[in-house]
Amino acid sequence: MAEEGCKVSLNVYDLSQGLARQLSTAFLGKPIEAIWHTGVVVYGHEYYFGGGIESSPAGTTPYGTPIRTFDLGVTHVPEEVFEEYLDKIGPRYTAETYSLLTHNCNNFSNEVAEFLVGASIPDYILNLPNEVMSSPMAPLILPMIQNLENTLKAGAVPQAPQFRTSALASSNQATAAASKPANGATYQSTKTKDEGAARKSDTEQIKAKTVSSSSGAGDAVAGDPLGDARSKVQEEISSEFAAIMATGTLHASEAAALATRRVMQRHGHVSTAQS
Repeated sequence: MAEEGCKVSLNVYDLSQGLARQLSTAFLGKPIEAIWHTGVVVYGHEYYFGGGIESSPAGTTPYGTPIRTFDLGVTHVPEEVFEEYLDKIGPRYTAETYSLLTHNCNNFSNEVAEFLVGASIPDYILNLPNEVMSSPMAPLILPMIQNLENTLKAGAVPQAPQFRTSALASSNQATAAASKPANGATYQSTKTKDEGAARKSDTEQIKAKTVSSSSGAGDAVAGDPLGDARSKVQEEISSEFAAIMATGTLHASEAAALATRRVMQRHGHVSTAQS
């Protein structure tokens, strides 16, 4: 392997399943192509960071089919040396250290790519958190970011929010109740069939919790001075969305965007010229 080399590639996924492109201008005032997740494919497996460092046989990760793949080059690092490297960096990549904004799957992919082939992943993927947080709307979407982060920490795949009259607020629901990995292992491999089946089952359970539970959607975060304001804004958007949908004149995605703009106008966050 070390003499012949092994191809290294980067799989890129959109965690929003297309909603970022569709709704980002309305929510953030700027277009965002996707919410990026990446994994490095090498030695027949894909390595990624969520509930710790994880791996799955190439093409079998719970994230489905990548929306694009980049060739990163060829590595001459032996597989056993790479495994030792993952064990070494494992303490820095655990469910507890995961941060969607500062220490995420893309940071992991970039570090692994540099180790294997001396190359970086695309800047537009690494810079997405800064781009989102530079928006004036950033404080209002922090709860959604925290919910997504909790889901990824649990090793699950987020499901895109469903914009229905009865469940708009559910798109911002925390998944903190989702169980974390049972042990402190920093490098969890899903190479065996049984392990893969167990992870799939856990993922489906977390997805079900995320979609079906809505009781805590508007709850303020303990100790968060912006919690009450966020809850009020979320409730207003939900009510506005329901009223627009009742007219039967707009699609759900259009109604969600319009409801958000109207509420933001009331609070002085966007120009009334957009109404």
